[in-house]
Amino acid sequence: MSGKKRASPGADEEKNPLEGVELSDEDAKRLQEIQKQIERVDLLIERHSQQQLLPVYERRRAVVKAIPKFWPVALMNNPLISFQAQHNIDRIALSYLEDLWVTRDPKEPRCFTVEFYFKQNPYFTDSVLKKEYKYITPPGAADETPDADGLTPSMLDFSWERDYEDEESDMPAEAGSFFNFFEIASDPFDIGTTIANEVFPNATDHFLGNIPNDDLDTDEESEEDDDDDAEEIDLEEPRPKKQKKE
Repeated sequence: MSGKKRASPGADEEKNPLEGVELSDEDAKRLQEIQKQIERVDLLIERHSQQQLLPVYERRRAVVKAIPKFWPVALMNNPLISFQAQHNIDRIALSYLEDLWVTRDPKEPRCFTVEFYFKQNPYFTDSVLKKEYKYITPPGAADETPDADGLTPSMLDFSWERDYEDEESDMPAEAGSFFNFFEIASDPFDIGTTIANEVFPNATDHFLGNIPNDDLDTDEESEEDDDDDAEEIDLEEPRPKKQKKE
């Protein structure tokens, strides 16, 4: 007795049951409301976290001042920072860095200022280099009434890509010196956000090298290294910017 051969899985084309899922307007509104609540809690947690961490960071600050080249080593152990500070002269200048600090807005901890403190050196006229990250208050924000925690709808709708105060949006033609990052309003290579969100809070792990090291190599890296001594780089002057396309 012969039985009917069973069709193999996928032999017949079937409609994907995950396609065409519809979301009602009511459900979409509910999900958006829940997401706003999540963002609100996240911001409150971030505020509380920064308040609790500040005295700990202050104690760490006192400890690492006694450790030679703590901050230069911590910075160079970050893959992105190491990649952006490829020039030997940048690394020599960084060796004079004796303190690094990130100040955050108590009400809006997503806004911050990166501060580099240098001992006397032949590269910088200023002993302190700072770069501030703040956002543009959206229209109508002044008319909003803060809730019991001081939060407003515009704060929950915050977006770095949309609201970051960026007076210069042009991408530099070349990265040039790592320290050009302090000279331009924008941060096209995410140096400041990397320092504030990765290096500073995890400084000890960076100093000890206890972080993943994703190589950011380029085909021309070896050639650039060879040119370090041949090209003089102005540490306090950014490179020309690319021309905008009309």
